[in-house]
Order: sequence, then structure tokens, then C-alpha cells
Amino acid sequence: MHFMDVQRQFSAHIRNPAKNPAPTDVEPRRMAVYSELFFNNVQGLIASSYPVLHKILSEEKWLRLLRGYFANHVSHTPLFPQVPQEFLNYLKSDYIPEADDPAFMLELAHYEWVELALMVNTQVLDFTGIDREGDLLTGKPILSPLAWALNYQFPVHALSPDYQPAQAPDEPTYIVVYRDKEDEIGFVQLNTISALLMQKLIASEGQHTGEALLQAIATEINHPDPAVILQGGQGILQEWCQRDIILGVK
Repeated sequence: MHFMDVQRQFSAHIRNPAKNPAPTDVEPRRMAVYSELFFNNVQGLIASSYPVLHKILSEEKWLRLLRGYFANHVSHTPLFPQVPQEFLNYLKSDYIPEADDPAFMLELAHYEWVELALMVNTQVLDFTGIDREGDLLTGKPILSPLAWALNYQFPVHALSPDYQPAQAPDEPTYIVVYRDKEDEIGFVQLNTISALLMQKLIASEGQHTGEALLQAIATEINHPDPAVILQGGQGILQEWCQRDIILGVK
């Protein structure tokens, strides 16, 4: 048998021992060691990347999920740090849903991946041309590129073994996940007003003052006292600046 054919048979058996026979010239005991080693390495990496999902699923369900990924998903990168994203891609595209899947499984996996993606992101916050102490109302706030605005049907940040809603709440969950200048990961849950403000900050791309953005919100929701929106919004902007969600003003 050609060497490349042996390699393919070897790797196919490691990925799915139940369906693919091992090379005949490899001792079964050694082959089992290889299979276990490869699977455990990948399983351990994904478990550490998706800790909440791992805790919520039963061990049988978790291993079945990982076995399916290991056997069936075709990765598009050889880089170990990209394996968690490949697992998310598997859940999105290749995984066949099962009856015992939590309704929030894919959203929770995405939320946990976002934290990891921000952690390994190589971008460095650049404060050039930004006034960290500038007035956030009269100035034009600059949103951090490492602040990602997300929305989910389920409250992904609150899910745990003790809290697993079977149905999504009536209201969606809006969250900003960010990495600050100290490279710490954090998140902020948004309410209706702060979600609108974040939406307008993203659309503004640093071209409008904080006051203009808040005035637009007051008009949009037809608030009877725009001063209330300005005052509350200023507090939100200040908190975001302290967290490095906003870098400052131009």
C-alpha cells in the first residue's frame, strides 16, 4: 500500500474508529493510544473554550457532540487556536440537531466563542488622536474596535446548570462584549436606551457628537423630556469610556 494511503487510513481510523478500520501493520494497542490521545487533546481544548456549555450538557451528550465533530467536520485551518471556531462552524453548518439539544445551545456556543475570539485578537487599542478626558456630549465618541455588540434570543450571559430556560424570553438580550486596555474581557448587558445608543454609535463611526446621538434617540422614542435621555445617556457614555468600550472623543 502506498504511504499516502496508509496515512489516510491511519487518520480516518483516528477520527472515527467505529467506521474506519485501522492499518493492518499497526498494533491495535498502539492504535488505541493514538486515537485516545488525539481525541482527548481536541476534546480538552474545546471543553476549556466552552466551559458553560460543557457543564450544562450531560457527559454522554458532550462526548457524543465532540465525537460527531471529530469524525465529520472538515477543518479549514491547521492552527490549534482556531479549533474552537471550527467547532462553532460545525454547530452552525454540519451538525444535525438532536431532540435533547438545549434550545439555546448554538447561541451559548457563539457567546463563549466571542470571549475567546476577543482574547486572541491581535489588534491593539490605538488612542492616537483621541482625547481620553474629552466631553462625551459635545465631543464625538470613538467606539473601540474590540467592543462587539451582540443580540441573542436567550440570556446567554446568565445560563448555567441551574438556569436553563426551555423557551426564549419575550425580549431579546443585548450585550456588548469587550476587551479593555489591560486585555481583560468584560461584558455589559444593554437595556432599550443603551442598545439604541450603541446602535447609533456604530452607525455614526465617530462622526456625531454624543449629544446629537442622544437627541436622535429622544426624538425616535418620542420622549416627553429629552433632558432625561441626555442625562441618562451621558452616564452610559461615561461608564463605557471607563470600561474602554468607548476610547474617548476625537
